[in-house]
Amino acid sequence: MKAMIFAAGLGTRLRPHTNDKPKAMVTINGMPLLEIAIRRLKKFGFRQIVINVHHFAHLIEDFIDANDAFGIDIIISDERELLLETGGGLKKAAPFFGNAPFLVCNTDILNDLDLKAFYEFHQQSNAIATLAVRNRNTSRYLIFNQKKQLVGWRNVKTEEEKWSRSAKIYEDWAFSGIQVIDPKIFTFMPDKAVFSIIDVYLEAARTEIIQAFPHNYSIWLDVGKPHALEEADQILPKIEID
Repeated sequence: MKAMIFAAGLGTRLRPHTNDKPKAMVTINGMPLLEIAIRRLKKFGFRQIVINVHHFAHLIEDFIDANDAFGIDIIISDERELLLETGGGLKKAAPFFGNAPFLVCNTDILNDLDLKAFYEFHQQSNAIATLAVRNRNTSRYLIFNQKKQLVGWRNVKTEEEKWSRSAKIYEDWAFSGIQVIDPKIFTFMPDKAVFSIIDVYLEAARTEIIQAFPHNYSIWLDVGKPHALEEADQILPKIEID
């Protein structure tokens, strides 16, 4: 199975920790976030991983080399010249994935989700993508119908809404930054370099199934801000890494 780790972000929310290193190399209990993500993917059977890089890219490359790629196949997708966002980053890495579904995760999310079970759930569905979601407070929500299929998006601060299809009954869910995607998604990507994967999902949802995978009762933490690092130190021992 193949996967992608988003590690190219500037990590502005984590400053000053990211003044001299990428967010992916910020440590929790002495272990870089990137290593946690790699070890969890490896634990659940993902043996081919692509990692996109931009901010202090050489530190990630050196880290991968120093650890002999953790005994699996790791490829670097180089975004040094231009940060491509989530959609553009996926598009650039498209040749790596082949014809099978693949998992994508953010490097700054701590979670104990059973990634193999998540992947298998997607395989048993007719969805073009399956998104891990949960009930939590955020400024931006994905909107799903009663079948837990994506129908729209809203920003509660700006009150902006985008709808892919109508739904009489719907519910808001917060995206967890973990997803399984069918390569068919690339046919919905725009002819440009920089764009968000969420916009692609909203376009694809007009004709395809984008499925929600709720995981309210599992561990999940966004480690994107300094105040979350102390909590992360307490959570990491509860998460199986190897």
